[in-house]
Amino acid sequence: MRFSHQRQKVREIVYKTNSHPTADWVFTEAKKSIPNISLGTVYRNLKQLEKSGYIKTIYDGNIARYDWKTEPHNHLKCKNCGDLIDIVFLDESIHPKIKKDFKFNVDKVEMFIIGTCKKHAKHS
Repeated sequence: MRFSHQRQKVREIVYKTNSHPTADWVFTEAKKSIPNISLGTVYRNLKQLEKSGYIKTIYDGNIARYDWKTEPHNHLKCKNCGDLIDIVFLDESIHPKIKKDFKFNVDKVEMFIIGTCKKHAKHS
């Protein structure tokens, strides 16, 4: 894949954060160094980067967020601040249970575990 200046900048922005940014956030960051970049260009480049395997799209409800970490992993989501935290939890023991209980063949499991992050947890 050819990397234009704009595509390189979009990729760089996603790779420099663990916040799982939205396209709007990437657009705001990109405008700092490429003032004439359009939101459509950001979306097209995010889509192309995903198609080429450089990033992946995760859906937080109906919001698309982008992740540079493309290997299998799951997310913790804080119900207070909305932060997403990457975790690796590859327990495949759920696969046979799903197949038995629901007659459903599992290819992969992507989970959002919702709770309270350490910034918002009450200390007991």
